[in-house]
Order: sequence, then structure tokens, then C-alpha cells
Amino acid sequence: MRPTARRIALVVIVALLVAVHYARQPSPRGSHSSAAPPAATSAPEQLRVGTLLLHRCEVGRRGVGGVGTLDAFCGAFDVPEDWDSPAGRHIQLRVAIVRSAAVHSDTDLVVFLDGGPGGGATDDYPEIAPALQALLERRDILLVDQRGTGGSNALACPRIEAAGRESPALAESHDLARLQQLLQQCLTEVRSHAAPEHYTTTDAIRDLESIRVALGAPQLDLLGISYGTRVAQQYTARYPHSVRSVILDSVVPNSLVLGSEHARNLEQVLRSLFARCSADERCKDSFGDSYATLYRVRDRLRAQPQALSLRDPSTFEPLHLNFSAADLATIVRINAYSPLTAALLPLTLHEADQGNYTPLASQKKWIADDLGSHIDNGMELSVICAEDADLLAARPEDAATLLGNDQIARIQAACAVWPRGNRPADFHQPLASTLPVLLLAGQRDPVTPPAYAEQMLSTLPNARLLLAPGQGHGVIGAGCMPRLVVEFVQELRPRALDDRCLLQLGDIPAFIDFNGASP
Repeated sequence: MRPTARRIALVVIVALLVAVHYARQPSPRGSHSSAAPPAATSAPEQLRVGTLLLHRCEVGRRGVGGVGTLDAFCGAFDVPEDWDSPAGRHIQLRVAIVRSAAVHSDTDLVVFLDGGPGGGATDDYPEIAPALQALLERRDILLVDQRGTGGSNALACPRIEAAGRESPALAESHDLARLQQLLQQCLTEVRSHAAPEHYTTTDAIRDLESIRVALGAPQLDLLGISYGTRVAQQYTARYPHSVRSVILDSVVPNSLVLGSEHARNLEQVLRSLFARCSADERCKDSFGDSYATLYRVRDRLRAQPQALSLRDPSTFEPLHLNFSAADLATIVRINAYSPLTAALLPLTLHEADQGNYTPLASQKKWIADDLGSHIDNGMELSVICAEDADLLAARPEDAATLLGNDQIARIQAACAVWPRGNRPADFHQPLASTLPVLLLAGQRDPVTPPAYAEQMLSTLPNARLLLAPGQGHGVIGAGCMPRLVVEFVQELRPRALDDRCLLQLGDIPAFIDFNGASP
């Protein structure tokens, strides 16, 4: 699932601008304390909520690819690493609260459940903060770095991250032995401070419930995005009385085997995207059949990967890299997450078909450095190996697609090395609940299509699906969606929402050149 559409758009657009510029150069809450919300003149340094004492801090990331930091109150929360052996090793979880603007905020807490698996909520929150700003008018927002991510005993694999900067797509068959070797080295390092089999979704929801109790046992408004929707479903099923409402953006149903349908879902969105280009006279005249172009470029790269020289989009220093068919698949997939970057694909693929790989290749290092570095891949494996890997099987009908079965092969190879935790017998049962649930879906989501949300409605009688026309993965910030989410959390009447404002959204026309779409 991984990256957010906003970050993707930032990464891709900046990388392309750098590439095009240099290509044209002649040379190479339960009960809160009585302290007032933070103010410009006298901001409190501490916040006590329930039994937790939190200290003023910043959440987010600085630097290239980050969107800055925001003020919050942070602290460490102690939990047993193995909940069934509380006398054993304990770990510290990073917890943060973003304060409401209200003097007396509502008692329920909004909880942001990050995607990935592997995203750290305190790092990623500023990216979605604009979409949640209206929620802060009355409610505090709780952020917890899920165990194994961010500031919660991260299961980071720096050797794999370094290797990924050279080859972001370690899924190619000839790389699997290398992947296993790197994972074995990572496992040796991780074992010094963690037992990876105890970093599953099931462990994480026990952490969240323990934190909720420590905060004074407020009810929670769960807001899950991508993989975070699975965390929300599992928590709701285990602790229904702790939940006030549920918002699921880009749904991963409990019944889904993660990774099993990525190739098929991407293919459907690419066909739709390129069909729209073919139906537009200017786009078709400029680029022809973009779907055929994609596979022509892929086959050419399979036969002969390209050795390229270009400018590093972060440092602007000369950069030499190899560009392969696997890199192409990774970049196209990432571009498809956001409607803005998807609109660039006919143009950048056409450029590659003409021998100019720079607009596509310029994204390779940035994707590896920025997007890849924000996923703690050890935790990702702890989740997938325990919950999905044994149910994965290659699909012959996907073999010829852009992604093929490489990702499934990679997961199976990785989980042959990585420890596997326990999966509850009912883990993959659909969530059945009468709680108020709001489902959000992008019409052209290449990884969690609207059909996933639609299938959940049959067991959620108090649920509503809001479809964002023309949008991709992660739609809580699209158009009027933030207002509808606030109205839902306030009123808890999903079927009363007037979603006609979403019709103002739609497809972004394909870029005819690097200045944008045709008039």
C-alpha cells in the first residue's frame, strides 16, 4: 500500500522538473488537564492525559520529501513485547497528541492509523494534517507509532534500504537469493533489540487498547488509511466498546490476502488511464496507444537495461544509474497512485519510447531515497509473513502483466527467512459491526479499488461508501471529503451525508507536454 498520493505527487513532479530542466541544458483523551491549548505567547511544555505525562514536541519530517513538522505533545509508553509473557522484554512506543483548538474539546479521540505496513504515524501525520484540520476544531488527534515503526522500536533494515537505492525492485527472480541474504543479515541485527514475530497487527491493537486505557479510557474515532484500515477493522472487532466511529480510506478488507491482487488492480487502472488518452484526439495524436508503448518500453528494457547519466533530483549532482524493466514497473505503479502523476504517464512513456529515459529514470533514486526510507521493512515483513504469506499463490493470468508475480515471489522468499508470528483463527473474517462506519474510495485506485469497500457493506449495516471520482489511493483530502468526514464524526449519521459535492472531482487530462494538458 505504502505511499500517500500527496507525497507521490510532490516526489514525482519535483523529480520531473529537475530532469526536464537539466535535459534542456547545453551541458551535463479521557480527561485532560486544565491547561489551555498551545498559544503563541505562553505554550505549556507538558500535558497530562489520564496517567500519561506528555511533553511538547514536533511531529513530522524535515528535509527533502518531507512536508515539515507540527507541534504536538509526545511521550513514551511501555508495553510488553510479548503480550502473553508480560514479565519478559518491554518496549517503548512513541505516543503523541495533537491538541484541539477548543478550550474544552470533546472527550473522544481521533486516532490516525498509518499505512504501509511500516509507516510511522508521528512522521507521516503532517502529510494528512490539512485534511484533518477541521477535526481539530473540537477533538484531539492521537498518534501512535505502531510497534516496529518510527519511534517504537523500529525494525529497520538499513542494508536492504541501501540495496534498494541501487535496485528499488528486488523482486526480480535473480535478486531473490540476494534478498534472502540481506534479510538474514538484517534479522541478526534486529534480534539484538526485538523479536520480530511479536510485531503483528494483532500485537499492535493490544498496544492501542492499553494506551486508550492509560489515557482515561475515552472512546476512539478510528481513522485508518490503506493498511491502517486493516488495523482499524481488527481493533473494532476485538474492542467494539472502545470505538465510537470508524473511517476507512482506501480499504484493505480483512478477507484480502495482501499482495495477491496488486498486479491485476494496477493493470485495470492502467488500461482505463490509457483508454482515456486514446479517446482524446490531442492525446492520441501525440502519443498513440500508450498501453502498447508501456509494454514496448518494458520489453526493450528486459532485453537491455539502460545505463544513464542525469542529475540527482535531491542534490543536483551528476548521477549514474542503471534503469531496468523492474524499475519501470515500480515507477509506473507509484505514479498510478495519484491522478496528477498518472496524468504524466503517457508523456513520460512516450519520451522513453523515443529513447529519452530521463523523465522516468529521474524518479528512481528519489523513490528509493524518500518513499522507501519511510517504510520500516522489518515490521512490514512481520505483518505480511504472519497474516498473508502462507495464503499467497502465483496467478498464471497475471504473469504477462506489468507487475507479474514478482511481488508474490519476493514475499514468499522473504518469509522463508523472516520469523512468522501468530495469526488469530478469525483474522480474515469480514468485519461485522453496527457501529457508524464511513468508507472512502478513489475511483481509480490502483491498489485498493472501490470494489473492496463495496464488499464490506454487506456486513456493516450502519456504513456508507463515498466514492471520489477520478481519484487514486488515499482520498481523505480530495475535494469536499474533509468536510464530509467532519460531519460524519460529529453527527454519526453516514447515510445523511450529502456527497454531491464530490461530483466536482474528476479525471485529470493527460499532460501533452511538461507544461500540462492541452487547452
